[in-house]
Amino acid sequence: MTTERPSPPVRADERETLRTFLDFHRATLAMKTEGLSDEDLRRPASPPSTLSLLGLVRHMAEVERTWFRRVINGEDIGLVWSADGDFQAAYDATAATGAEAFDAWRTEVAHARRIEREAASLEVTGYQPRWGEHVSLRLVMLHLMHEYARHNGHADLLREAVDGTVGA
Repeated sequence: MTTERPSPPVRADERETLRTFLDFHRATLAMKTEGLSDEDLRRPASPPSTLSLLGLVRHMAEVERTWFRRVINGEDIGLVWSADGDFQAAYDATAATGAEAFDAWRTEVAHARRIEREAASLEVTGYQPRWGEHVSLRLVMLHLMHEYARHNGHADLLREAVDGTVGA
């Protein structure tokens, strides 16, 4: 399966621009991991880092879940990979499979898209307990783009170390 990235619009309203740029970054992560075995996806970065492509996918599933479902939608749900709220647990992909990680990530992205589309406006807010304040959907979408952009940079380096693939 080849991932298609949406082309961000050059002239659109704010919400469509944010939506498409976020989907562009989501698709970039999928592209960076495409065609790799579970072993390749679990391969850590250079020591002492244990960061892996699979760990990034798991982390982004937690990020999507937290910001859209827990913060904006106010759902009282835990994390995917930690019963005690440890956000770092997602990075430990030593026993993980690509199938379970991508299933969780795609599920959370689908929830996030639904929540964003159902929101009345970008001004909808939710409470972010770690920050101790209410945040807007606009901020959440921008924050997610920031998270993906940072981690897609990591994914570039990780993928290159696995098989030499660079770019995009």
